[in-house]
Amino acid sequence: MWFRFLSFLGLQLGAGVLGWEWLGYPGALAGVVLAGAAWMLLDAVRGLRVMHWLRTGEASQAPHMQGWWGEITDRTRRWLRQTQQKMQDAETRLQEFLAAIQASPNGVVLLDAQGRIEWCNDIAAEHFGFDAQRDLQQQIGNLVRDPAFAAYYADPDTARGTVMLGRGGTASRPLRLSVHLHPYGEGRKLLLSRDVTAVEQAEAMRRDFVANVSHEIRTPLTVMSGFVETMQSLPLDEGQRERYLGFMAQQAERMQTLVSDLLTLSSIEGSPMPSSSAWIVLHDLMAQCAREAEALSGMVTAGQAKSHVLRFGPMPEGMVAGASSELLSAMSNLVSNAVRYTPAGGRIEVRWQPLPDGRAEFSVKDTGPGIAAEHISRLTERFYRVDPSRSRETGGTGLGLAIVKHVVQRHGAELQIDSTVGQGSRFAIVFPANRLRLEAQPAYAK
Repeated sequence: MWFRFLSFLGLQLGAGVLGWEWLGYPGALAGVVLAGAAWMLLDAVRGLRVMHWLRTGEASQAPHMQGWWGEITDRTRRWLRQTQQKMQDAETRLQEFLAAIQASPNGVVLLDAQGRIEWCNDIAAEHFGFDAQRDLQQQIGNLVRDPAFAAYYADPDTARGTVMLGRGGTASRPLRLSVHLHPYGEGRKLLLSRDVTAVEQAEAMRRDFVANVSHEIRTPLTVMSGFVETMQSLPLDEGQRERYLGFMAQQAERMQTLVSDLLTLSSIEGSPMPSSSAWIVLHDLMAQCAREAEALSGMVTAGQAKSHVLRFGPMPEGMVAGASSELLSAMSNLVSNAVRYTPAGGRIEVRWQPLPDGRAEFSVKDTGPGIAAEHISRLTERFYRVDPSRSRETGGTGLGLAIVKHVVQRHGAELQIDSTVGQGSRFAIVFPANRLRLEAQPAYAK
């Protein structure tokens, strides 16, 4: 400030002195006036440079000058740089925030006060069928026509939300979305969506499982209760008592088998993955399966003219990595199913065969009634039965193949099912090469 004032006075004083020496008093007066005008003109030019820079330039293009205007320029340049840095930091934080929302497994839609889409992440675009760029500023009600959503949007309950059908599902597996609206800002809304298809399916499976278990246990309990009531209320001879007690023992065994299968399935699902370094002798597994098959066949065909023709292929020499109890359960289930569903006199073949690619196959082939193609994909569902009455007659619980499926998956193996109505069925477990230590085997043949 003082420099500006002193420079102005110094310029006038110098011009006045020169004017006095040339023309005397008139020259001095003219020199003072001209010096003041020149100083003001120069100052105006400097001011115009600053104004031009402020209107069109950037912080890096600030004019370099001294004095008052130089200080204004320097201070303004520093303020602009600080402001630009803050804006860059804010933009960086905004992009990081949007990237975090993009990474969210849930859909996020920002709506303005009129219900127009201001922004949405890719998951929301997938859930609702939006185009993340094209549909900006479009009314949400024009793009999402689901009646459940329309009713909820008209009268939102932020505590409960609603469930609606989403885009991208199929007829067999429709996409189910849980949707919530949350107000924020000045009339704006935050729309959140979450895929609850798997949750609802799990809940449906849980309800079906509880219902099926209750039904399976209630049936033998009803039978046993009826016989107990009969024995308590009626005078029975020894033969009748023995007969009723036999029926009760049969139903008790059925419940015991069901509970055993449920515990096995629960144990498999809740236990750690089987080790790939615990090796089991294949010969022992096959021998145990053979003993159980022969014992069960004798029970199933007792009193009949013919028995099953059981054939176990060459006993394998080698080992398989995994859990011994699980593998025995899976293999025995396949063999026992073949025995139960194959009529007396039918043929059952059990084989262990190496495959050309280093894998190996445990297969059970029978000459039973066979299974229609529409049932094969559902055979491993819990309590699914092709013929419920036939399954209960043979003592099946409806959990055997579910146990097999879980054991196979846990050992990295593959379950194959081939069946033709009237010609029998073939079930096979194909083990991966990394879980096998095999010695020389007969050539593979189906």
